[in-house]
Amino acid sequence: MGKIVGLTYDLKEDYQLKEGDPKDACAELDQPKTIDAIQSALQKGGHKIKRIGNVFKLLKEINTLGVDIIFNICEGLNGRNRESQVPNILEMYGIPFVGADALTLGMTLDKVVAKKMFISEGIPTPRYFVANAKTDLKAVNTIGFPLIVKTKHEGSSKGIDVNARVENLEQLKSRVDYVNKVYKQEALVEEFIRGSEVTAAVLGNENPEAMPVVQVSMDGSIDLGDKFYSFERLSVQAATLKYICPAKLPKKTEKYVQELALKVYNCVGCRDFGRVDFRIDENGNPYVLEINPLPCLLPEDTFGIFPEAIGSTYDETVNKILDFALKRYNMR
Repeated sequence: MGKIVGLTYDLKEDYQLKEGDPKDACAELDQPKTIDAIQSALQKGGHKIKRIGNVFKLLKEINTLGVDIIFNICEGLNGRNRESQVPNILEMYGIPFVGADALTLGMTLDKVVAKKMFISEGIPTPRYFVANAKTDLKAVNTIGFPLIVKTKHEGSSKGIDVNARVENLEQLKSRVDYVNKVYKQEALVEEFIRGSEVTAAVLGNENPEAMPVVQVSMDGSIDLGDKFYSFERLSVQAATLKYICPAKLPKKTEKYVQELALKVYNCVGCRDFGRVDFRIDENGNPYVLEINPLPCLLPEDTFGIFPEAIGSTYDETVNKILDFALKRYNMR
């Protein structure tokens, strides 16, 4: 039986750039075509859809929503707990929702907290340290160059451009200063893994399953070497990015990536769906970069690509995600 499903989301067009904002300030927010695709998929699954929008619109309508469940993909706008805002409100009001809860979203948006979780479970992740203007950068001596400097709690390659990869102390200091000042947060400094990049979606709850691995191609090659995801790659140079599934990996490596994806998913308490991103070094060793419990649901992205490899479709996958949440709440 179909449900009335509310959609919560943040649109790029709803965000007004403020003075001092970096050009990628709204990189994490969704495009209208993503919401259209989710709505269309769920309607094909027999459900009625109510578009709600961002957290402020949710609060305005919270007592008169008239929905059975919320399909939440809100990224939020302010602070490192921003992804937790909508789930916290829904939990307070006892409203069922699709996806991870507030704790998981808070842990995973802060990449350092997430890495500490991975390390505690023996999950391979690039060595790192956290840096600000007062940090003694001697930690670099235990890792060595090259390094990649990232924002500590952002997504969608926000804060990552061609200068994020650094090869000496002067470049490192300059980049840490840039992240501190422009993004107003500490910098995550990681060892740079030369090689290839893959991602693995995970679906389910009691017995979650890792989906076929999707491999990233840049400029026509899966051997990325020193190349990496950046804001420009995802926006201006999007045509240079291709996604390949099944991945061109040895079966043993692909299986290990899927095993790690499941371990990461369970480690942080993900629910219903998620996506784990990896770099694989030149010796074939995978390293977990991060897990995204609010992955991009554009049909052109991972969740529209792996279904074909298992004889499914994007629409069926979106409905499967909803079904996992409905079952979790004993609503089907």
